[in-house]
Amino acid sequence: EAARAAGGVARISGDNLEQVVALVEWPAPVTCGFERDFLAVPQEALIETMEINQKFFPVLTEAGALTERFIGIANIESADVDKVRAGYERVIRPRFADARFFFDEDLKQGLEAMGAGLATVTYQAKLGTVADKVQRVAALAGAIAAQVGIDPTQARRAAELSKNDLQSRMVNEFPELQGIAGRHYAVAAGEPEAVALAIDEAYRPRFSADDIALSPLGKVLAVAERLDTLAGGFAAGLKPTGNKDPFALRRNALGLARTIVESGFELDLARLLDEAMDAAYEDMGRLGTVVKQGAAPGSTFKWAITQDLYAFILDRLRGYYADKGVPATHFNAVAALEPASLYDFDRRLDAIGQFAALPEADALAAANKRIGNILRKVEGDVSDAIDPAALVEPAEERLAEALLGVETAANAELAQRNYVTALKHLAQLREPIDAFFEGVMVMAEDARVRANRLALLKRIDDRFRSVADISLLAGG
Repeated sequence: EAARAAGGVARISGDNLEQVVALVEWPAPVTCGFERDFLAVPQEALIETMEINQKFFPVLTEAGALTERFIGIANIESADVDKVRAGYERVIRPRFADARFFFDEDLKQGLEAMGAGLATVTYQAKLGTVADKVQRVAALAGAIAAQVGIDPTQARRAAELSKNDLQSRMVNEFPELQGIAGRHYAVAAGEPEAVALAIDEAYRPRFSADDIALSPLGKVLAVAERLDTLAGGFAAGLKPTGNKDPFALRRNALGLARTIVESGFELDLARLLDEAMDAAYEDMGRLGTVVKQGAAPGSTFKWAITQDLYAFILDRLRGYYADKGVPATHFNAVAALEPASLYDFDRRLDAIGQFAALPEADALAAANKRIGNILRKVEGDVSDAIDPAALVEPAEERLAEALLGVETAANAELAQRNYVTALKHLAQLREPIDAFFEGVMVMAEDARVRANRLALLKRIDDRFRSVADISLLAGG
């Protein structure tokens, strides 16, 4: 109400509100103000000062821009509110003056010049300096941008500037402004708007409930940043154990997965992890800090670490989908195929959800489980070439005919990654599969007949496994 009376809207963050409620017994709002000149400072710095240092409530416009008004909460209904107001305004001015000084001095130095100091700042003992990390991220960002149709030059430029604000006076005083300050300095330096925004958005999601980056370039930089952090962390032997996760690798893995899935980026995650791991090991080799000898790019040891990292990311994704209500069996059915693209993983998972609702789903899942068990017991390779002349029982003839009848349509849909439609085509096989198992003995004495029946089952198994391991949907 006080903010509305001041012509704006109060910014009421949950943390700030909770603290103020705990600090006062008789809350009385006091509307205050400061000089408009301070609004030239990035509003995030002013808001940070008001909320964190003084527990005040900023007043914003309807569009979300900071105004020169704020609300302090007194613990008494004062007989002289003007004195209370003067006190609130007096304590905030020095902090604002400091922020303005830091901002002005940083602008004089310029974002480009700030980057010179990164070569002297250690990122991690085994992985080198922050400047080393920046170069790795820039290479990844350029490669990712090219794959998703974004200007690689801009991606590399955004990456090269993304850590420079760590050397700024503003971020030294307000660490929470990493990226945010960089965006302001990039704009002031005349960098393209997309580059400036990406510097800020590379940190998103900043916390569990935060949105991913919104701009295409910001998404690319967010993915590249997390790929390097994760690959470097695993290469340096920093995989989280128990509650210890000093480099926030779990949070980075979830942020990476969310950004790829929610952006709809078709990226080969395994290949990107391999590239990021190679770059990390190359720097570690140069620095003489390789954790294990023989862990050079392309080594078996490095491949095992990359596989471990892929599984680590999938495990974070498991929790993400569990929060969305996706059954673990559905997730496991898709994860069994280890799709290279996490966006493709998401599409397959959606298809499995729709398939599981079909009346044929349970019977087909059970049949696929039975097929899988049979095929696993066969020694040697099983061909998927069906010989029509070796079909001797009516039930196997009908199954082969039904399979050939839906296979062409299903394959066409699979080629377009229309997984839902493909599974609906394959669902038509339920009755002929049931009839086959009721009337046909797969492991016939005649080697030719037996091999042909196994080929028929292999062909069915391959078609279903083109989407997911349907057998994992079966109970028991």
